[in-house]
Amino acid sequence: MNDTVDKLVIFLAKRDGIDKLVKTFQYVSKLVNWHVETTQPEISKRFKNWEVASGLSRKAFRTGRFLTGFNTIRRNPGSTLTLRLLAVLSNSGEMVYFFFDHFLWLSRIGTLDAKLAKKMSFISAFGEAVGYVFFIISDFILLNEGLMAERKLRSSEGKENEKENVKEIQKIRSDRIMRFMAVAANVADLIIALAEIEPNPFCNHTISLGISGLVSAWAGWYRNWPS
Repeated sequence: MNDTVDKLVIFLAKRDGIDKLVKTFQYVSKLVNWHVETTQPEISKRFKNWEVASGLSRKAFRTGRFLTGFNTIRRNPGSTLTLRLLAVLSNSGEMVYFFFDHFLWLSRIGTLDAKLAKKMSFISAFGEAVGYVFFIISDFILLNEGLMAERKLRSSEGKENEKENVKEIQKIRSDRIMRFMAVAANVADLIIALAEIEPNPFCNHTISLGISGLVSAWAGWYRNWPS
């Protein structure tokens, strides 16, 4: 119990940890609002307010986050030319997303002209979608490389390397789980971004948005939870 509490404290001390928690509030309240909208309008209104407040607070908390893309490219550019190029494209898209998200937040709280909100939302979502597409491609390339490396380790002979091979395989499998979580989160967030870029019955349905938001939040929760 104490270990779980300690991990929760560490998790919530992170910017991403708080973001995933508030994102959970945002999309749970969205689904509850939709579920009770016709039967209990007063409760529906409360959950709608919670959804809006959570969304706005997340935007405020992400102030300056677009700068992390520069640091990511600088510190982890990728092991091959292809991965380096994908890292530049994916992080550039994410930087556009976070940068214009600032103006979207300011227009929605009334600091800037409210008419700017729609345009800022489109630009932000477009950058987000582009970034997620390249993040997904990168993760699939790295997943494939991991599978090939695991097969090579399994086929290698020699008792003297058996323990080292087992450790390396465990490391590859752990990385694979994290990358699957990243793909799940990015696909979910891509659906949310597409709902803004090109509204359609599937992406814009409350259930699609709500489930996508929770998948993204909980996949991020898993990735950021202290080991």
